[in-house]
Amino acid sequence: MSTAMSADGKTALTGSFDNSVGFWDLQTGSVTWLESHEAAVKSTVFLQDGAAASGGDDFAVVLWDLDTATERMRLTGHQGQIKALAYAPERGILASASWDGSIGIWDATTGENLQFLKGHNAPVNDVVFSGRARELYSTSADGTIRFWRLDDPGKGDVIIRHGFGTTEILIDEDADWLAYGAVDGGTRVLSLSTLDEIADLTLERRPILAMAASPDASQIAVGDGEGYIMVVDTASWRIKHDFRAALKGPVWALSYNAQSTALLAGGIDDAAYLWPVGVEAGPLFSDNTRAFLRDPETMSNGERQFQRKCAICHSLTSSSERRAGPTLKGLFGRPAGTVPDYTYSETLDGSDIVWGDATIDALFDLGPDHYIPGTKMPMQRIVAPQDRRDLIAFLRDNT
Repeated sequence: MSTAMSADGKTALTGSFDNSVGFWDLQTGSVTWLESHEAAVKSTVFLQDGAAASGGDDFAVVLWDLDTATERMRLTGHQGQIKALAYAPERGILASASWDGSIGIWDATTGENLQFLKGHNAPVNDVVFSGRARELYSTSADGTIRFWRLDDPGKGDVIIRHGFGTTEILIDEDADWLAYGAVDGGTRVLSLSTLDEIADLTLERRPILAMAASPDASQIAVGDGEGYIMVVDTASWRIKHDFRAALKGPVWALSYNAQSTALLAGGIDDAAYLWPVGVEAGPLFSDNTRAFLRDPETMSNGERQFQRKCAICHSLTSSSERRAGPTLKGLFGRPAGTVPDYTYSETLDGSDIVWGDATIDALFDLGPDHYIPGTKMPMQRIVAPQDRRDLIAFLRDNT
């Protein structure tokens, strides 16, 4: 779900549905797992002096000491997942974009919350600093991009109304451009100073899920929900490369290496891939076909419901397998919050819920956020009673 490259190009970070942050040595290929999040990790960023930060579905930002691979501090206060992080080394501050509709500004050394910016009326998807970290831009599912003056933030000025949700944003102050992506596939470049359109890079693919700018400022890369990576020359704003990076599934994360010669990309596969820029033989991701990407017509209705709602987070084996949720093996008759190899939220710790036909039905009828307020489970419902009954039958047969 997230990638980040160190400034010296020697190490990388990856964040995943398995609740973990991978800290990779790119010279040896070795990895150290940073374990503290209680849900999927959606954002990662390098800080200074051997430190890093990550944010996830557990509503927390974690500051890491990379030398000891330990949690240094946990930053709390958001009431929704942390979708993106931005770091401003010149001021030593960190910004967190949350699906609770707010943006947190933190002292990256002490962990002190300096302020919460509130103005978007929907989840915030991305943030980027400008003006020597005195200003900030943000994108949101409300379809806008807002500009914030951190010394006098107010509710932020709406500078772009795209209509569909805006997902990603990049800026280059020296070259005077702003690029953004959106849910409808919109990919546009504007003058940062005048907001006049410079280029429309929109293709027939949606949504835009990842954007990265090369350190040498010569190109940007765009990843979408259909598995493609587009590389664009920033001098001419022409597409240099456009290739399918995944046989199936999205491109969720992109980061350039320090030399601007390779992209670290992540998607639905269990690995991240370092892809030489300009090489278009592929696919980038292995053909690790997920069950939920199979032809729905080959499955029973109960299995379809499971693959759509459950499979990405839960296994049916005896282990939770570094998943975002606990294993479902032995589910029926099991008290909630009792799988030994999984860390639960406080809401489920000591819960009196016992999983069975009635409780599973209520979970998806009402939605996890209403049935178990405070749960880490994503907000989702299965509205049709027959679909819920078919899911329960499938789970009974397979757990």
